[in-house]
Amino acid sequence: MKPIYLIILSVFITINSISAAPATTIIFTTNGRSRYAFDIFSLPLDTTGHELQLTDGTSVNFNGHFVSSVNSNINTVTDPDPSSVKLIYVTERNGTSSIYLDEVSVSVSYPALDRTRKRSVIETESTRSQHRLVGGNGRVSMKDRPSLVGDLLIYVSTHEDTGVARTSWAAVYSTQLTSGLTRRLTPEKVADFSPAVSPSGLWTAVASSGEKGWGGEVEELDTDIYVFLTQNGLDRVKVVEHGGWPSWVDDSTFYFHRRVATRRPNSDYRHIELYDVVSGKFKDLTRLVAPKANHYNPFISPDSSWVGYHKCRGAGSNGKMIKNDLFLESIKTEVPDISLFRIDGSFPSFSPDGSRIAYVGLPGLYLINSDGSGNRVIDPDVSAFPTVWDPKRKGVIYTSLGPTFASEDTSVDIYSVEVDVDEPRFTKLTIDGLNNAFPAVSPDGKWVAFRSGRTGHKNLYIMNAVEGEKGGLTQLTNGPWSDTMCNWSPDGDWIIFASDRHNPGSGSFGLYIIHPNGTGLRHLIHSGSAGRTNHPWFSPDGKRIVFTSDYAAVSAEPISNPHHYQPYGEIFTMKLDGSELTRLTHNSFEDGTPSWGPKFMKPENVEWSIDEEKCSFEDSEWLAISNRVDIDEAKIQCGG
Repeated sequence: MKPIYLIILSVFITINSISAAPATTIIFTTNGRSRYAFDIFSLPLDTTGHELQLTDGTSVNFNGHFVSSVNSNINTVTDPDPSSVKLIYVTERNGTSSIYLDEVSVSVSYPALDRTRKRSVIETESTRSQHRLVGGNGRVSMKDRPSLVGDLLIYVSTHEDTGVARTSWAAVYSTQLTSGLTRRLTPEKVADFSPAVSPSGLWTAVASSGEKGWGGEVEELDTDIYVFLTQNGLDRVKVVEHGGWPSWVDDSTFYFHRRVATRRPNSDYRHIELYDVVSGKFKDLTRLVAPKANHYNPFISPDSSWVGYHKCRGAGSNGKMIKNDLFLESIKTEVPDISLFRIDGSFPSFSPDGSRIAYVGLPGLYLINSDGSGNRVIDPDVSAFPTVWDPKRKGVIYTSLGPTFASEDTSVDIYSVEVDVDEPRFTKLTIDGLNNAFPAVSPDGKWVAFRSGRTGHKNLYIMNAVEGEKGGLTQLTNGPWSDTMCNWSPDGDWIIFASDRHNPGSGSFGLYIIHPNGTGLRHLIHSGSAGRTNHPWFSPDGKRIVFTSDYAAVSAEPISNPHHYQPYGEIFTMKLDGSELTRLTHNSFEDGTPSWGPKFMKPENVEWSIDEEKCSFEDSEWLAISNRVDIDEAKIQCGG
C-alpha cells in the first residue's frame, strides 16, 4: 500500500502545480509621481526664523498636521520633550500608503555667513521618534488627511469597495489607537474628502459629493461641505454648497475654497501666504525662502506660531542631496501571484524573456535591464508611444512616432526599431502618416495590429510585421468612432482594444475584444456612461487583462496635488469573462499604461542613477492665470 500512496500523492502535486497560475509582474506609470520627493517643512509665521525639514526624506511625505498633544498610551518617547514638534502625515514608503506620527526635537545651527534667510533648509540636528499609526499592513488602500484628537485618529481611507462602477471608495474613518477599533464615519454609498477636525475635536467637516456622486470633474470637484460629530459621524448636516478643503478657525467658524487660484499671476510656483483678516492684506512666507519651489497644503500649529506644508526636498544635512532615485518602485498588492511596480517612465513593455524593459520618456525612447542596470538611450528626442516587443525577432521593438492625443489627420507613423545593434535602426511601416499608432504584435511575430485615422475615424488595421503596409494591409474595424490601444492575446485568437463606439466622440471609453478575422466582437467592461477604461494588456497566459480605469472615481481633491490630467486613473485586472475585477492601485494620482511581463520579479525597489532634478514636473496647467513663462526657462527647483 505504501508505494500506491506515494504515486497518488505525486499525481496530486503535479495536477495542482499545473493548475496554479504562474507568477508574473505588472508595471505601470504614474504621471510625475516618481519625481515627487516630497517632505514636510515648517516656517515661523513671524518670518524671523528659518525653514525646517520635519520629515525624514524617505519616500514621499505629505498632507501633514501638527498635533497639540499625544495620548500617553501611544507616546513613543520615554521622556518626551515638551518643546518637540509632534506631526502626523501621510507617507508612501514600503510601497503602500500609511499614516505616521513623528515627534521631533530639533536643534538648529545657523551658518555664520547666512544672514539673509535665503537658504531653503537650515542644517539641523534632530532626535526623532517615529510610529506608524495605520496602513502598511492588512488591506491595501490609500490613506489621506489625518487628524489626531487624543487617541482618536481621523483620516480618509479607500479600503472598502463600493461595489458600484465610477464611485469613489474614499470615506472618513476614525481609529482608536489604544484599542485599534475602527469606525466608518461617512454614510454608506457616499464619498468624503479632506476631513478637518474642529479645535475641540467635537466636529469634523468634510468635502463631499453626497448622494449625487462624482460627475467626472477633475479641476474642481463638485462638492459641498458637511459637518458631523467626530465621535460617531452622527448629526451630519450640509452647511455649505459648492466648497472644498475645509479648515477650522474655532468650533463655529471654518474657511473653504471655491475654485481658487493657487498661483499668483506673475508666478509659476505655488506659495504659502498669510492673510490678515483685519487689514485684508497678504504676507509672503515661502516666497522669501524658496522662490522657485512649489509648496502644497499648508497647516497651522496649535499655538499659531508655525505653518507646515510639503514641498520637494532639496539639499539635506551638510548640503548632501537626499536620494530617492527608483527606476522601479515596488507597490504592495494583495494578489499573491503578481508583483507590481511603478516605473519612472511611460508606456513600458517587457522583452519576451522578461529581462529587459523598453519605455519612453516623452520625449525619448529608452531600453534598460529589468534589474535597473544598463540604461540605454535609443533616441533622446523622438516623441514615441507606446512600446511593444517582437516575440520572435530578438531585439526588435515597435512604437509610433508623433504627437500624442492628436486628431485623425495628424502625422504619426509606426516604426520597428532594431535595438541590438551599435546604431539602432528605425524602419517605417505605415505609409500615409494619418495618426497610425498603438502597434500590437501577433504572437507568431508575423502581423501588427494598430489604429489609424486614415478614413477620418480611428479604426483598427492589421499589416505585415516586417514589410509593413507594403506586405499587406487589412482593415479590422470600421465606423465613425475611435478604436485604439490594442493588444494581441498570447494564443493569437483575440485582439483587445479601447473604444468609444458606444458613444462616439464623447471621450468615454470601454474595452472590447475581437478575433483577428473581424468576428466575435464583444464588450468586456465599461465603468459608466461617461467612464474611461483604457490601455488593456493581456496576461502572459491570456486568461486575464490589466488596464487603467476611473472605475473607482477620484480619491482626493485634485487641486491638492501637482497636475494630473486624469487623477481618477487606477490599475485593475479582470478575467476575460468579466469576473474577478481587482483594484491594484490606491492613490490620488494618475496611474496608466500598464504592461504585463512573463516573469515574477522580486517585490523590491530597483534603484538607478539619473541626473534629472526631483520635482522637475509642470504643475496644473489650468492654474496658469496670465503671462506664464516657458517652463524650460524657469524649471522648478528642488528646494529653492
